[in-house]
Amino acid sequence: MTFLGMPAFPANAAAAVRDSQLRFNLRKATHTIREKRASVVAELPDWARLREAGKQIKDHTLRNLERYLLQMEEAVTAAGGHVHWAADAREANRIVTGLVRETGESDVVKVKSMATQEIGLNEALAEAGITAYETDLAELIVQLGDDWPSHILVPAIHRSRAEIREIFLEKMADWGRPAPEELTDDPRALAEAARRHLRERFLSTKVAISGANFMIAETGTLVVLESEGNGRMCLTLPKTLISVVGIEKLLPTWRDLEVFLQLLPRSSTGERMNPYTSTWTGATEGQEFHLVLLDNGRTRVLADEVGRQALRCIRCSACLNVCPVYERAGGHAYGSVYPGPIGAILTPQLRGMSSPLDASLPYASTLCGACYDVCPVAIDIPEVLVHLRGRAPHPRAERLGMRAAGWVFDRPERLARAERLAGRLRRFVPRRAPGPGPLSAWTETRDLPEIPAESFRDWWTRTDGGTR
Repeated sequence: MTFLGMPAFPANAAAAVRDSQLRFNLRKATHTIREKRASVVAELPDWARLREAGKQIKDHTLRNLERYLLQMEEAVTAAGGHVHWAADAREANRIVTGLVRETGESDVVKVKSMATQEIGLNEALAEAGITAYETDLAELIVQLGDDWPSHILVPAIHRSRAEIREIFLEKMADWGRPAPEELTDDPRALAEAARRHLRERFLSTKVAISGANFMIAETGTLVVLESEGNGRMCLTLPKTLISVVGIEKLLPTWRDLEVFLQLLPRSSTGERMNPYTSTWTGATEGQEFHLVLLDNGRTRVLADEVGRQALRCIRCSACLNVCPVYERAGGHAYGSVYPGPIGAILTPQLRGMSSPLDASLPYASTLCGACYDVCPVAIDIPEVLVHLRGRAPHPRAERLGMRAAGWVFDRPERLARAERLAGRLRRFVPRRAPGPGPLSAWTETRDLPEIPAESFRDWWTRTDGGTR
């Protein structure tokens, strides 16, 4: 899903950093999660080995994806489920809409799912006259507030408790049971209001839509990890369950899942294990089950030897919580359901870089490397960012400038002459480049370095390497 009409990342970020409340909310939340993660990770002496195991399992699966996908389809079908293949968002939305219509229902409940956000499923269902009700607490806040998610794990991270209270009081009645008039911004009171609101929806809705954190090809099992229990209500109560899952979420065997059940909770919520782990295989207890396997650009990403490592991502959000850019700009600036460092490399690959927004995302980073250090599956995000910067479209003036610089740096004698000329003309070089243009944009936040009267090369020759 694209947030239509959004400008490139620099413009979005410039607006976001002026919001002091947003910066306060983000800093408090990300630092809290970051500290919890560091504490529980430090408890495991074999964390580095677990991380390497997660990387190797994911890489093996991606190299053999076709075989494991067919194995998954066979296992789900044998267990009484139905498997559908969706090449892109339009096909996935058409499949899901058709399945809901076949039930005769006009309402569905949803487990938190980034894949369905990616394809804009809620909007597609609304066009067909079907209302999708989010049941994850943070997603509920976003939906009631007519807002966009801004974090992978905590979509409403940009909202304060006072803002959430106002949203509940103003909007909850439009979607079902209203919030109590005496509602306060105490977290327990807010959670109770949401629980009562959602409980009625769980008991009355007959169709549910979910994603999955993992799929086990060996048995055709899907796995959802969550912290609230709302997901389990969605997965078990409705008569029809439709799961939309990206094809990269596969794991070959149950034994592989053991590794990720240690990596994911620690990296995402800073917990030793998540409170709720739901697994299901095919149609269970008379429930009709449909699995929609989503490509939507993933096979194109798989063809890129450098960029494909983004498909290892297990959506833990650890990279967001340590990123200095995300902490100040927030998730909305990225214009995608995948914000932060992982979004900066995943979104341009899934959507392409034809729009100014997508072309700007690989530059939404300082390349500090903190994201790579905390990634539980060792995605080298800085490497992919640099790789994508080379593929991004560049203005003609910039291309000509880089070509000229390459010509100068190609020969030592050319570089020496350029250095001497720059030294003679240094008094005429401004500290800020004239604009508008790419150089003026660069010097809006930094001065050009002062040019020395004598280059290091000439100093070395004159002093014989500093010996005289």
